[in-house]
Order: sequence, then C-alpha cells, then structure tokens
Amino acid sequence: MGGKRSGPARSSSSSMWLAQNPSKRWTELFFLIYTPFWLILCLGIVVPLKLYEDFKELEYFILAFVSVAPSFLIPLVFVCKADEGIPLKDRYWVKASLWIVIFSYVGNYFWTHYFFTVLGAAYTFPSWRMNNVPHTTFLLAHCCFLLYHVVSNLTLRRLRNSISHLPPKLRWLLEAAWIFTLAYFIAFLETFAISNFPYYEFVDRDAMYKVGSLFYAIYFIVSFPMFLRMEEKPVDKWDLPRVAVDALGACMLITILLDLWRLYLGPIIPVPETKQCLQSGLPWFPEHAYNQ
Repeated sequence: MGGKRSGPARSSSSSMWLAQNPSKRWTELFFLIYTPFWLILCLGIVVPLKLYEDFKELEYFILAFVSVAPSFLIPLVFVCKADEGIPLKDRYWVKASLWIVIFSYVGNYFWTHYFFTVLGAAYTFPSWRMNNVPHTTFLLAHCCFLLYHVVSNLTLRRLRNSISHLPPKLRWLLEAAWIFTLAYFIAFLETFAISNFPYYEFVDRDAMYKVGSLFYAIYFIVSFPMFLRMEEKPVDKWDLPRVAVDALGACMLITILLDLWRLYLGPIIPVPETKQCLQSGLPWFPEHAYNQ
C-alpha cells in the first residue's frame, strides 16, 4: 500500500532500547506516541469530567472505537520508510496488531469471567455485550495491551542488552524477576488508574489491588516474553499464521493458569452467589453443559 512517509523509524539500530528490525522499531515508537491520545480522552477527559454519566450503549461504543481506531488507521496512511513497498501482511505493525487482537479477544471473551468468579468484579455501565462482556472493553483492552507490551519489549530488550555478559542462568533469573515485577506493577496500576470510574466494581477493592493484581499479572507473565519473540531477530520473519498460532498458544497457557488458580486457590473474597460458577469446571459454561 502507498501512503505518506513518517519518521519514527530513524532511531539507531544500535540502541539498547529499540529493536534492530526497523519496521518493529517504528511500530513500537508509534504505539508509544499514540498512547497519550486515548489516555487523555478516557482518563483525562471522560472520567474526571464524569461525561460517562450521560453515556448509553452507543456513546460507550463510540468512545472505545475512537480510542482504538487510530492504531490501525494511522499506519495505513503514514507508512514508515522500512515498510514502503512491502505487502501489508508483512509489515510488523499488522503482525503486532493481530497478536494483540487475539490476546484482547480471548482476554475479554473468556478471562473476564474469571474476574467475575474469582475476583468479584462486575461491569455495571450500559453497553452492548458479547458473552456478558461489554463491547467497549474488547476495544479499549486493545489500546491498553498495545501499550503494556511495547513497554515490556523496550525494557526487556534493555535488560537483555545490559546483562548479556552474565552467565545464562543468572540472566534467566533476572529476566524472570523483571517480567514478574513489571507484570504485577502494570496490573496494579491499571486497577488503580480506573478506580475513579464507578461502574467497574469489585466486592473488595483493597483485595483486588493486592491479590487480584497478582491474578491479573498472570496474563502478562506469559504474554510479555512471548510477544517480544516476534521478529526480535531481523532474520526471523514471521507470517500471519505463525503470529496467530503464537498468540493462541499464549492464550491457552494463560487460561490453564487462571483455571488452576480458580480450582485450587478459589475466589480472593467471598463472592455473591450470583457471581460464582454454577458448578466446578470452566466458568463460562452454562449449567446444562454439566448435565449430560
């Protein structure tokens, strides 16, 4: 595809923070530059001014759509130098977007129900829904997850470059410690950042901050290192089927870990009967699924 040329990919490939792959480098910088747009719109305007009090299903959907659309539209128009003349399917931003689309979809459609059954969460704002999850959160999650995974890429890359001289086992331990720390910090920060929005409720918000953030961090403990792998080596090109399989593999591992928590640790607080699983098993299955 044609389009105007943009400039974020001009950083040196020798940077300890940025990717060697120029298309990946441009994409990560673009997603960072784009982030203030949706953050200011949602958390700097709509929430502080309480505009949401007048929102219905359509307004919530428009807010989410306007927030996420630039992440797809801008790279189509402002094509970085590294992507000029390259088919759309081979551009890194398309691959990264596909990975996060799958991750966001699975996270909302399936894992949100663990927030209901394990963490005592509830969405109470008016919204069109799929599987009892607001369409709004499907879209806004994409914005959030783009930011989180770019931050992870940058910091993990910086760490790897800094400790490359250390023994392999020590490098592994340091990376694991950083992934855990960053995952927990982001999970906590997101929960805290939206605490002024009254229609995302928790039975016990303090327990959600402390323990629920650890549950949420499971998402990123798995996804951060897996997302970084994608075309981190310039010679290792990924096609879209490989991207999709990788994202689905990450999602399956996270689902297993979340369900093990549900089965063996249980809810972090006493959850009302209406929020608990009907029977043991996967929380999104209706009761008749067990009555064979």
